[in-house]
Amino acid sequence: QVQLVESGGGLVQPGGSLRLSCAASGSSFRINTMGWYRQAPGKERELVASITRVGNTNYANSVKGRFTISRDNAHNTVYLQMNSLRPEDTAVYYCNANTFAGIEYWGKGTLVTVSA
Repeated sequence: QVQLVESGGGLVQPGGSLRLSCAASGSSFRINTMGWYRQAPGKERELVASITRVGNTNYANSVKGRFTISRDNAHNTVYLQMNSLRPEDTAVYYCNANTFAGIEYWGKGTLVTVSA
């Protein structure tokens, strides 16, 4: 079992920055890919960014150049640095982890609100 706990959400003005963190515990050594998804009201959950254990990254086109995903394997933590935030980035952000065996885990989510 893997447990994921997100932190760092909140209210920010357009153009501002936030950093999300997700700490994994339990059988975290089994994790290959970690990532961030988001779900805005009335919309489907979508991938924001992901990173493999060796550091290969993938980003949604809408966040390229603004968001950066990083990972600290020693502390089983993944980060999402979000810059130049826009109102359309408002959503609940979920941490995701996939093990080498293909088992998927989710955090409970953290709300990011971008508003003046």
